[in-house]
Amino acid sequence: MEHLVVVGASLAGIRAVESARRAGHTGRITLVGAERHLPYDRPPLSKAFLDDTGEEPADPRYRTEEHLRDELGVELRLGSPATSLDTGATLVGIGDGSEVSYDALVVATGGAARMLPGTEHLTGVHALRTWDDALAVRSALDAGARTVVIGAGFIGSEVASSARKRGLSATIVETLPVPLVRSVGEDMGTACADLHREHGTDLRCGETVDGLESSADGAVTGVRLGSGEVVPADLVVVGIGVSPCTEWLAGSGVELHERDRGVVADATLRAADGVYAAGDVVHFPNHLFDGEVMRLEHWTTAAEQGALAAKNALDPANATELGTVPYFWSDWYSSRIQFVGRPAADEIRVVSSELGDDRFLALYRRGDRLVGTITIDRPTQIMKYKRLISKRASWAEALEFAGVS
Repeated sequence: MEHLVVVGASLAGIRAVESARRAGHTGRITLVGAERHLPYDRPPLSKAFLDDTGEEPADPRYRTEEHLRDELGVELRLGSPATSLDTGATLVGIGDGSEVSYDALVVATGGAARMLPGTEHLTGVHALRTWDDALAVRSALDAGARTVVIGAGFIGSEVASSARKRGLSATIVETLPVPLVRSVGEDMGTACADLHREHGTDLRCGETVDGLESSADGAVTGVRLGSGEVVPADLVVVGIGVSPCTEWLAGSGVELHERDRGVVADATLRAADGVYAAGDVVHFPNHLFDGEVMRLEHWTTAAEQGALAAKNALDPANATELGTVPYFWSDWYSSRIQFVGRPAADEIRVVSSELGDDRFLALYRRGDRLVGTITIDRPTQIMKYKRLISKRASWAEALEFAGVS
C-alpha cells in the first residue's frame, strides 16, 4: 500500500493516521478535513470549555501542525470537504476542485448537527458540534445570555449545566415526557431530570417548539412553545441529534443505511474494496453483542475504530473484527454520568434510586446477560462493569457483583 487517504480530520481520523504509522506504513498519508482546524477533541467543548474559570479554555487540538507534517509525515488538506468518491478510479473529489487518488481509504467524516429549519438567519441560535460553535456559545454565556436548550440530550444538558454554574437562567425543552428515555430508560431518565431540577434548571418535558421569536435585527429573543408560551432567550442551543456526513458518497457504490444514511460496513469496518469507515459515520455489527448492528457517537469507539480501520485498510488480508463495549460520559453540574454497554434491554434493575447515594446505579439485562450499566458519581466502578460486559457476564454474576439479589 502506497497512499492512505483519510477523509475526516476527526478523532477517528487522527487515530487512523497514528495507527498507520505505528503499523509500519511508510507510504504517503493525506488527511482531508472540511473544517479549517487541525483535528481537535470534541467532548470538552460542551463541558469545561464553557465554564467560567477565569482562564482561557485549553486548546482542544490533538497535535500541532508541525507534529503532523514533520513527525507523522501527513499531507494536510484542511478547510475543504470531500465532495465525491469514485471507488472504481480510486479518486476522492475535494471542494477546491482537486482530486486525490488512494490505495486505501478511511472514511471518518463524522456527523453534522441537525438544526431547526428556517433559523439559519437568526443570530444567537447555535448547535454545539464544532470548535466554532463552542466559541460562539461561550461568548454568549460570557455576556450573561438567558439560555434555552432544545432537546434534553447529553450535549444540551451540559450546556444548561454550564449556564447554571455561572448563575444564569437555563431552560430545557424536551418533547418526550421523560428525558433520555431512549438512551437510559425511564427510571434513570427520571433521575437525570431530578438532577436538572435540583440545580435550578427549568426542565419542560412533553413540550414542543412551534418556532423562535426574534428582534427586528434578527437576534433571537425567545422560544415559542406549542402551548403558546414564549420562553425568553438570548441564546438558543439546538441539541436534537446529528446526521452522518455522507452526501459526498452518493453514487460511489458505498452502501448507506436506509434510516440515517450512515455508512454500512462489516465487522472489520470494510465498506467497499479499499474503503473502510470509522467513528460517528459507520454502522457495524458488534460481535460482543451477538452481531447487533450499531452506529455509536462515542469518543472511545471513534478512537478504537479509527485505529482499526487504518490497520485493516493497509492489510486487508489480515483484517480483524471490532468487538467493543460502548462507553460514554457526561458532566452535569458537579456530577458525572457514565454509561457502558447498550440501553436496549429486557429489564433495567435500579440498584439505588436516590441521588447522592454512593450505590446509585442501574443494570441492564438482555436475556440472561448483563448488557449495560449506568452510574452517577461512581467513576471507579463503571470500568469494572465494562469488564463484566466484555466477558459476557451473566445476570446473576452482575447482581452478585452489585451486592443485590
